[in-house]
Amino acid sequence: MLYFVDGKFTKQDELCISIDDRGYYFGDGVYEVIKVYGGELFTAEEHFNRLFQSALKIKMTIPYSEQQLMDVARQLIDQNGIEDGHIYMQVTRGAAPRQHHFPTPAVPAVVTAYSVNGERPLSNMEKGVAIKSVADIRWLRCDIKSLNLLGSVLAKEEAREAGCTEAILHRDGLVTEGASTNMFGVKNGVVYTHPVTNLILEGITRQVVLGLCQELNIPVQEQAFTLAEAYAMDEFFYTSTTAEVMPVTEIDGRQVGDGKRGSLTEKLQQAFTERIAKKTVKNTI
Repeated sequence: MLYFVDGKFTKQDELCISIDDRGYYFGDGVYEVIKVYGGELFTAEEHFNRLFQSALKIKMTIPYSEQQLMDVARQLIDQNGIEDGHIYMQVTRGAAPRQHHFPTPAVPAVVTAYSVNGERPLSNMEKGVAIKSVADIRWLRCDIKSLNLLGSVLAKEEAREAGCTEAILHRDGLVTEGASTNMFGVKNGVVYTHPVTNLILEGITRQVVLGLCQELNIPVQEQAFTLAEAYAMDEFFYTSTTAEVMPVTEIDGRQVGDGKRGSLTEKLQQAFTERIAKKTVKNTI
């Protein structure tokens, strides 16, 4: 496997990242996960745009253009023979002596990236999963896709220990998002999800699904709902780059709807699969 580290492609046994990297000390950086289907990147422009927006929000300059990073991702796919999987890419503020304020003078940001093989979670997408509610104790800039993920790690572990696949986070009873996903409820044919604020990450798959809802004439309300209202939804699902459109059949041990994947959720899954096929057709010219 080849990796991309600080401007070079290298093998795993040749990797070298400084102990003074601010990503290691402070989680001072941002990242993206970009899905690969059939050897092609999916919604890559949206992911790279968000990467640069996240960097801007933490006053960090990425020493590459979006097109250059796109080329890095494609080379990782080609060189590592990735058919279905994803690209992980992160940018840290660079290596400097440990001090909380930004290095003065500034040091070059460090970009690392690698590719992973991984199949679509088709089994769970058919049968659905269970999730557990966890208090959202994270910071107030969840709109930044930063490396500071300890709050999400703790929430995900609490869910795992309860035998669940994901955590549904809430602040004072209002559902925000998942530990690494966006949450959606369906009631009387209407899709509900938290609006885009500083309390959630504007997921790329979330954007795709909302676009599909518009195309399919499925009404959407971007408004916060309570945990109690989540329990009473007819259907429930969450979205992410790797989970796609994942049905939820149980929340905190309570059955959602009839305990099976809902018909509207399945309709969105089918539309999402069609979007994948449409957007990842290889150029044969």
